[in-house]
Amino acid sequence: MPPSGPPRSAVAKMCQSCHVRPVSTYRTATQVGPVGQREGAAGLTTHAPQAAQAVTLPTTLDEAVAALAAMPAAVPVAGGTDLMAAVNSGQLRPTALVGLGRISEIRGWQYQDGHALLGAGLTHARMGRPDFAALIPALAAAARAAGPPHIRNAGTLGGNIASASPTGDALPVLAALEATLIIAGPGGARREIPVSHLLAGMEMLRGGELIGYVRVPLLHAPQVFLKATGRTGPGRALASVALVLDPARRGVRCAVGAIAPMPLRPLEAEQWVAQLIDWDNDRALVPEALNAFGEYVAAACIPDPAPEPDGSVAPLPPAVLHLRRTVAALARRALGRALS
Repeated sequence: MPPSGPPRSAVAKMCQSCHVRPVSTYRTATQVGPVGQREGAAGLTTHAPQAAQAVTLPTTLDEAVAALAAMPAAVPVAGGTDLMAAVNSGQLRPTALVGLGRISEIRGWQYQDGHALLGAGLTHARMGRPDFAALIPALAAAARAAGPPHIRNAGTLGGNIASASPTGDALPVLAALEATLIIAGPGGARREIPVSHLLAGMEMLRGGELIGYVRVPLLHAPQVFLKATGRTGPGRALASVALVLDPARRGVRCAVGAIAPMPLRPLEAEQWVAQLIDWDNDRALVPEALNAFGEYVAAACIPDPAPEPDGSVAPLPPAVLHLRRTVAALARRALGRALS
């Protein structure tokens, strides 16, 4: 199986040299509290290994925020797909839980000023239905590919963002759509940040805060999500590509997931291909440009090694070369489907 990606420091250098914008550098920074527990921005904690002693089941978002503020060591849980994996592996021993499953206000969506306001409690199964697919096709496709039915029925959009797994299928889609998050804080406070800022650690969740909603622009234009797995059917992505067209701005936005600790935006490849599309003539593009776009994206995200002191360049390992070819094929197919 190809490697999941280079170390975070190497990815940052790679992105700087190749003009690729990193969208996510993992979920959160780790904070050390006054009693020594380590708590991340998603509210996850590695408190002393004990069984859960308290469970709170709020019915509103503000009640959930208040419960987290009152119990700093508590872990918020919605679908629990990542939480239970951490508990079962011994990595997490929460002393208290704040269940989010009864908060109906974050389990739907609404229209707001040309955007869709998505509740963080939306499950993958709900986002995969036809009515949602008509609204945000790429996110619906990612939701349908998120895993087997029991995972899609339990896992939520907010959990996918908070856990920020490199293979999270929703993350490259949200990066390509340039979505923003509405964060709920104590005392009814709300603030809005780009999803990429949270994923990159540029802005963090503060104590007692929760992801309440995700604001996604409605582009009313083609958008595609594709991924490659190591087996037939739903599974963990080896590589994924989300691509959206923005005819109003005559732009193309692309994000590549699963190959690094963060989704990557190949900005120069986006700008290059957008200039070649005939936006006034059914968005036509010559086949040669389509193939070149795939290679451009792949080379930007998985560049050649730096030259040796003698000027020679070592070849990419076979597994990495295969991964680059996979990314090129996904990017080419995604753009082709969006333009067809």
